[in-house]
Amino acid sequence: MFGAMFAPQPERVVAECARVLKPGGLLAMANWTPGGLAGRMFQVTARHVGSPLGIAPPVHWGHPMVVRTRLAPSFENVELELITIQADFPGSPAEAVSFFRTWFGPTQAAFNSLDEPGQARLAVDLESLWAEGNTAPDPASRTLIENEYLQVVARRK
Repeated sequence: MFGAMFAPQPERVVAECARVLKPGGLLAMANWTPGGLAGRMFQVTARHVGSPLGIAPPVHWGHPMVVRTRLAPSFENVELELITIQADFPGSPAEAVSFFRTWFGPTQAAFNSLDEPGQARLAVDLESLWAEGNTAPDPASRTLIENEYLQVVARRK
């Protein structure tokens, strides 16, 4: 889940999946969408650190049309379903960002690439994002926010 979307060359992801699956074999993926919390976190981060040139953003795997186009040469019976999940964090939005800053590779790498003032600005923007969507009854001690991913199931041709 949520792994192949981070490979820098999507066409190679599809080729490798096709190579290792026999005809009729099942491909299953879960990809963060651009509109979900994870996708919005990537967008906020990209505003601060930029995006690597020549590398498609990971959340493109969360666009149904992109997925269908990428899989079409080697896969059929592509089924897509948008799945909503709750991100339930036992702490404030600031604590959630701190957790991601320490333990989530893309967020950690973004912070590490910035100087101290840049890190502070990124933290403020990410905390605002988490606070904006927080529906927890006590937002100072819990963060409850909706996230979503695109579930992809397809058969190797």
